[in-house]
Order: sequence, then structure tokens, then C-alpha cells
Amino acid sequence: MATMTETPETVSNRKNEPPSHEFHAEAHVLSGHLQRPIEQKIEQHAPVELKGRRSGHLTRFTEDVSIEGLISFKRGLTRVSGSKSLKHHGWVTLSTSIMEGLNVFEVITADRMVSQVSTEHPLENGHFPHVTFLGTQFNNLQVSGFPVTLTLNFGICGKKPEGDQSYLRDVDFLKSVRKQTESIAKADGLPKDVKDQYDERLARINELIGGKNGSHEPKVICSIIESIGKIPIPGVRSFGHVLVIPDFGTVSLGEIEVGEKKYDPSEERPSNYFELTTIKMQLGCVGTGTVTAGTVAANGQHHP
Repeated sequence: MATMTETPETVSNRKNEPPSHEFHAEAHVLSGHLQRPIEQKIEQHAPVELKGRRSGHLTRFTEDVSIEGLISFKRGLTRVSGSKSLKHHGWVTLSTSIMEGLNVFEVITADRMVSQVSTEHPLENGHFPHVTFLGTQFNNLQVSGFPVTLTLNFGICGKKPEGDQSYLRDVDFLKSVRKQTESIAKADGLPKDVKDQYDERLARINELIGGKNGSHEPKVICSIIESIGKIPIPGVRSFGHVLVIPDFGTVSLGEIEVGEKKYDPSEERPSNYFELTTIKMQLGCVGTGTVTAGTVAANGQHHP
């Protein structure tokens, strides 16, 4: 049986085909895994997903959620959308998670939190997008009734890298992430388990700056939170965007994962994705387990 092979004319036609885009957006309100005082997996609440070339807008809503009275929230809303930009002639993807009335073991509470990420892929040279986290907010976040003051940096990812290259190949972006990570990794008084985690992150960033991928799908983690104000509870300390709370655990605020992924093995270049989570909690003592609240992700795949 004869096999079909691509002729130079076929390859040329494929490269000259009009630009198109595949949207990728996901969001959910709450997830995790409790181990103490009860054993319970926390499935994703209000998950929503948009994938494919068709533009659209999807929403999910949930309310009065309680995990055995230990973790609860009053309302949760997620939405994702993808559309063609009339202003810049590209493609815009938006992913949002809104949570109201969060209460975790009576220690972490918040009136309202919003995670939001939006990417814009240009029509030309659009493999890698401009990204913004505008809309992300923490309203009346408290630790045991004491307000938490946050300093946010919406420009942590900087401008879209020049030359249509990956953020993980952009030295300026990587150096800004290294500076933020290094300030935590080298801080005095950081618990050993947290220090080990940030030392590992720092090593990964240095590998990327040195031109090494490190893995098939490399990634770095930074935060939209630059600093946390002092909280007048004995033993509570902050390290950048990380709160260490004795008898409760470690709380990471506004973490952003920036990575690369190939959705199709035949693609020559990977796509960047951006995942933002308002709160990640590693619980210990009063409760044990992991809890994340307000997770959104957005990216896209440009053709040809």
C-alpha cells in the first residue's frame, strides 16, 4: 500500500494558512484533601473549562458549601471565556474564580476573594501571549480576626517577551522570579520544609536562566503578592507571600505557576500557561491536609 508524504507545496500551504487559535481556560473555587480530624478528599467545586477553537462563555455557581463544618464558604462563582479581540486583532482568554464567605478552621477567613487571569495572543507572532491578573483581589482577609494587609504586584510577569519567545526563555522575567524566590529561600527563621521547597524552586530557575529545560514541561512559581503586613499574633511570621502560622500551618497567597506545555506532540513549540491560586494552605496541628481556594488557568495554542 502506498503511503502519502507531504510535498514541499503542502508544507508551504500549511505555513501560509490563516492564523487560528485554540482556547484553553479552567477555573474552580475549592479543592484539597483533609487528613485530620477527618479523612476526606475535597473535590473541585464549581469546575468549568473551555477548550477548542470555538469561542464561548461558560459559568458555574455554588453556594452554602461546608466540609463537615471545618471549611466552608457561602458562595462560589467560576467563569471562563474566549473570544476574538476586535481592538488588537488577536484572541483573548479570561478565567475567573470568585469565592465569598470563606472560613477555614475559624483561623483563615475572607469576605470575598477573586482570582482572575487573562491572556491575549496577537494575530501575528502569537505563540506566546501578553498576560494580566487585573481583577484579582482579597477583601477583608483575616487571620483569627486580625486583618491581613497585602501589597500586590500585578506586573510580576512583565511585558510579553520580545521575539515571540516563551516566558521561560525570557531572562528578565526569570531574574525577577529568582529575586522574589531568593528573598524567601534566604530569609532567617524560615521553617526547614518551606526552605527546602524554595531552594528547589531556586535551583530550577537557575537552570532555566542557564539555558537548561530541566524537564519536558518546565515551570516556575512566583506570586502576585509582594509582601504581607505584620499580624499581631505571637509566632505568626510572613516571608514574602508566605504566612507561617503556629498550630495551623503554612499559607501561600497569590501563587502563579508559569509553565510550558505541548497540547499536540506534533507542535514545534510549546505554549505558555498561567495558573493563579489565591490561597494554598498546608495544614498541620489543628487540622492536617492541603486546601486550595480560587484557582484559575489560561493560555492558548496558536496555529500555524
